[in-house]
Amino acid sequence: MVLMSVGKSGRIVLEVEPELKQRLYSALALERKTLKEWFILTASEHIRSRQQPSFFEPLKREPQ
Repeated sequence: MVLMSVGKSGRIVLEVEPELKQRLYSALALERKTLKEWFILTASEHIRSRQQPSFFEPLKREPQ
């Protein structure tokens, strides 16, 4: 297990290979997205996908 330093600020710092960084920024430029916009969207989707469904949320029924 790798321990990570987690501070209380809203900043996230990570180190990636320069080539990956360039390719990511190029792809985001084509989509007209900032790294921050992409990260928030991707992180939110990841968190949502890992949550268990609530027993208290109504089930969505398809129209008959």
